[in-house]
Amino acid sequence: MKTTRAITVDWKSIVMGAVFGMCAWGCTVTSSGNDDTRGASDSGGTTGAGGATGSGGATSKGGQSGSGGASLGAGGSVGTSDSGGASSAGGATGSGGETSKGGQPGSGGSAGGGGVSATGGQNSSGGVTSPGDASVSGGSMGADAAMASGGAKGSGGATSSGGATGLGGTTGAAGSTGAIKGPCDIYKETDGQPCVAAHSTVRLLLSTYTGPLYQVRKGGSASGTGGTTTDIGITADGYADGAAQDTACGTSACTISKIYDQSGKGNHLTVAPAGGAKTTPDNEADAKARPITLNGHKVYGEDGKVGVGYRNNKPSGTATGDNAETLYAIFDATVFNGGCCYDYGNMETNSRDNGEGTMEAIYWGNCTIWGKGAGNGPWVMGDLENGLWAGNTTPYSGNTSITGMKYVTAVLKGDAAGKNHWAIKAGNAQSGSLTKMFDGVRPNSRYNPMRKEGAIGLNTGGDNSNGAIGVFFEGIMTAHYASDAADDAVQANIVAAGYGK
Repeated sequence: MKTTRAITVDWKSIVMGAVFGMCAWGCTVTSSGNDDTRGASDSGGTTGAGGATGSGGATSKGGQSGSGGASLGAGGSVGTSDSGGASSAGGATGSGGETSKGGQPGSGGSAGGGGVSATGGQNSSGGVTSPGDASVSGGSMGADAAMASGGAKGSGGATSSGGATGLGGTTGAAGSTGAIKGPCDIYKETDGQPCVAAHSTVRLLLSTYTGPLYQVRKGGSASGTGGTTTDIGITADGYADGAAQDTACGTSACTISKIYDQSGKGNHLTVAPAGGAKTTPDNEADAKARPITLNGHKVYGEDGKVGVGYRNNKPSGTATGDNAETLYAIFDATVFNGGCCYDYGNMETNSRDNGEGTMEAIYWGNCTIWGKGAGNGPWVMGDLENGLWAGNTTPYSGNTSITGMKYVTAVLKGDAAGKNHWAIKAGNAQSGSLTKMFDGVRPNSRYNPMRKEGAIGLNTGGDNSNGAIGVFFEGIMTAHYASDAADDAVQANIVAAGYGK
């Protein structure tokens, strides 16, 4: 559709209404998220433990098969209305398609002395069915996609002085040794390109990173002053130390005061400053609001209610101008609304609307002001400034509504300068592979060439519009157009992380 400056002015003025609890521009405000309970584990396949070779060479049991993937785009309810983009309250996730059968169990450990390792584990094969009956293949988790390297073999049996052979060594637990591979490792190994920003409140994204994941503020103001701050680190197997947050926060009010950048570029996120749409600083997220389990670890997501926002307007190494980048984020697929704009990605460095092409951020929700995909949403779209685009036209039928899943992987990629090419992908963060929702040219000449400024934002639009809601768990940015092979390996790594399990 044609974008005019009149639309831009209406957006800024009316968003202020969304900030105070009204749904701007008459968008349907939908939320099926649960504010009160987010810590329960989803059911799903668990990886069988590797077979340990004990005394006498007992055979270990094989792994259980993983549960199948949920359908992507299956019909179902999308939650209850939420006035003015207020925090999501209740609402069940939409009914998904049939789950596919899980993968075959891994072979059991072979018996024998001398420390022979058993081969436990399995490959889950949950296929995700895309909307429109287009089936996408299930993502298998090969060795390169594993969260961590397998356990080391135990030492072989020592010979005693009397010549008798000692007991055989036992195998280490799976994932107990070796570096923990994350998405940033995969992009570097597969494409030769590192992350330039990596943010997560739930797990390690780069194996060489040793700092804290985020910081909490006990007491103090919601806008980010006062109180006592505590850094939340990482457990030995690469997950956020949720117990440390529980200790730091206690029974007091507690917010997320900083999300550290794991890339080494120093692109940390703190509370967003005033901008063109909301002329006062934003608030920090409630640190306790979104508990979740990842492979049995209690961790916390970032609860993006209306008025919450994070920003870094002095970035290092991010893509600017018409240069390439790749972004992904994991969101709670049941929490969204029609307000503007629940984003993660590349934004203006002055928190103002600087015109079409000055943003390239992932959008999650069902706003239809500028553009939309097929159905009623929600969709993964690109916020390119003065336009939320599901493709290069609107409505774009190939970008289908995402329902029937609990956690969504959202990917946005802008190609190298001069190519006039970008793409959107989406998938179930619990199973299966990614689906291309769009792959083509920019919407119109106003977005070609792009004029990205490189700032990093979360929960808001580029001009600090923050009438939208969502829940964020992790996201990265690179300064290259990722290969499909790298994207697929990253998705397998996300599935292996065990969201909701």
